[in-house]
Amino acid sequence: MDQQAVWAIVIFLAVYALIISEKIHRTVLAMLGAVLLIAVGITDQERALEHIDFNTLGLLVGMMIIVSVTAETGLFNYLAIKAAKWAKGEPLRIMAVLAVITAFGSAFLDNVTTVLLTVPVTFSITRQLRVNPMPYLLTQIFASNIGGTATLIGDPPNIMIGSAVKELTFMAFIENLAPAVVIIMAVLIPLFMLIFRKQLRTTEELKRGIMEMNEEDMLGDRKMLVKSTSMLLLTVAGFFLHQLLHLETATVALAGAFVLLLLTGESMMEQAFTRVEWTTLFFFIGLFVLVSGLVETGVIAALASKAVELTGGNLTAASMLILWMSAIASAFLDNIPFVATMIPLIQGMGTMGMTNLEPLWWSLSLGACLGGNGTLIGASANLIVAGLAAKEGHPITFLKYLKYGLPLMLLTIVISTIYIYVRYLL
Repeated sequence: MDQQAVWAIVIFLAVYALIISEKIHRTVLAMLGAVLLIAVGITDQERALEHIDFNTLGLLVGMMIIVSVTAETGLFNYLAIKAAKWAKGEPLRIMAVLAVITAFGSAFLDNVTTVLLTVPVTFSITRQLRVNPMPYLLTQIFASNIGGTATLIGDPPNIMIGSAVKELTFMAFIENLAPAVVIIMAVLIPLFMLIFRKQLRTTEELKRGIMEMNEEDMLGDRKMLVKSTSMLLLTVAGFFLHQLLHLETATVALAGAFVLLLLTGESMMEQAFTRVEWTTLFFFIGLFVLVSGLVETGVIAALASKAVELTGGNLTAASMLILWMSAIASAFLDNIPFVATMIPLIQGMGTMGMTNLEPLWWSLSLGACLGGNGTLIGASANLIVAGLAAKEGHPITFLKYLKYGLPLMLLTIVISTIYIYVRYLL
């Protein structure tokens, strides 16, 4: 291994360790690591820019804008109250319905955005029913990460995989991952209802209070509601058809976002841009450059060779290794840098005799997305919910979450193992 490869590894691991320590913001670390990589000559600016995945960045920006405008209409609050009334104010049924809404929303919006919309409404409902909000919060964390696994746009790891592997279209993600998500949710929701049945009891009088809430009061500007929901639906339709249209997903998302801004006016544009998560976008940029150092110096190729050697080139062994390694790593580490490292590694395995890489990609997606449920720091949605809960006086500690998170995450990976084996490897 030459000196440049050693420096690339040292810089990457140092940044990774500091990200885990949470002493300095991860975006600052990623960007400083990227600049250092270029400064010491491991790569140059031109080659670094070639490794930045602008399709991933464009898709994220487009969806952030569309969702921020749609949220202003009150649509998501309306849907949550409607769901609570549909469940007849019954706490356990409300928990189940909100979990399904969160999972579905996470599939087509993204999991962080979805929990930002559902958690405040959850607190409103639990205050009305005078029940412990913790079971609702835990189920929504799980549902957001599970639901986000179902589509190309639901979770950053999927966006990154879909952008790197052009054959994996929006429909391919749904066809291959949505069945696994449905199975997992069908197992977990009854399990959550069983676990929390004693904590979620209320009176008939309080249930009536929920039934008397007027969801129509949640809706604001009706013209903007029509415009934003129309563009949201058209954009999602564009994702389904993007391959037929010969358009990248980023083009579809950005087109939807800027047509919506054209329809809603300049004041909404200013507001939408302030809600774009620029820190997340720059984190991605720094990360892509950091990984480029490992690619350019041959570190990734060497790791791929080792993985093929370890599994003997056996597809079943490689799929299981990637699934479980991704899940365990993503439970304790941020899944974004992990997936960014794994993508070129799997591509490298394809150049070493493995012809059918598709099970490996689905294993990586399921492991990275579902593994985030293992601990409180495993995924961004977990930390967002914990932050909102702390502000409401219901802190979620690491150990309190771990009690439920880790066993249930392992259960979802066991289900995924069976799914991958039966569907692709038998």
